[in-house]
Amino acid sequence: MQVFTTAAELRAHVEAARGAGRRLALVPTMGALHEGHLQLVRAAAQDCDEVIVSVFVNPTQFNNPDDLRLYPRQPEQDAAALAPAGCTALFLPTVAEVYPQPTVLRFDFGPLEQVMEGAHRPGHFNGVATVVSKLFHLARPHRAYFGQKDFQQVAVVRQLIADLSFDLELVVYPTVRETDGLAMSSRNARLTPAARAAAPLIYQVLAQAATQVRQGVAPAEVQAAALAALAHEPQFTPEYVEVADAQTLQPVAGYEPGRAVVLCVAAHLAGVRLIDNIVV
Repeated sequence: MQVFTTAAELRAHVEAARGAGRRLALVPTMGALHEGHLQLVRAAAQDCDEVIVSVFVNPTQFNNPDDLRLYPRQPEQDAAALAPAGCTALFLPTVAEVYPQPTVLRFDFGPLEQVMEGAHRPGHFNGVATVVSKLFHLARPHRAYFGQKDFQQVAVVRQLIADLSFDLELVVYPTVRETDGLAMSSRNARLTPAARAAAPLIYQVLAQAATQVRQGVAPAEVQAAALAALAHEPQFTPEYVEVADAQTLQPVAGYEPGRAVVLCVAAHLAGVRLIDNIVV
């Protein structure tokens, strides 16, 4: 596995690989890698000849300075885990390398970003789209791999690819969970033992909500019950629960035959913000 810290190094590697007719995969991450990330890398290694993994904590997608400061960083451990998983090139840039000057371009994804994460984290998806665009231009992948846990982010990236005509395929893999149902997340490392013990409630609430959706319970009732269940646990501060159209991400007032809905949740647990979703 080769390690690159500059855009020029990565560009040279990409040009050589493409010139040799090799298929390239990109797995963008913010590091503190877990099994969910590694499954993406393994899948990419099966599909493509080269697997580029970026590890970069992107400051432009954080609207909470404390969240940025406390985000776990472990580049040495990440590098040690990536090579056995099939990563052939690790991109470890500094902030100055990715943003040599402040960006003035602003992305607007309309209704896609006016709900859920976009509503609660102003500017978040502008930061996501900016860094993902930069990575797509640098790595020039044939395929880019993302996890479904960040459901709204995937929708935004899909729109970004379509609107800017990036010549690549978006590959989305299901959320990877701990044995107790908690969605794997880099932020889980910040949970205290007591908070970690309470954390599976998020998935339990989502699973119950999914059952209610299948039974035809009105979306407003599903949402209210899920919020109440989370609020009942003293360590949780729910931020939102949404029953939304899986394509548009807009809240649904009722169900239609053949229409997929996504149940999305965000909650603070002992100071750590966690998100999850289930598609029904």
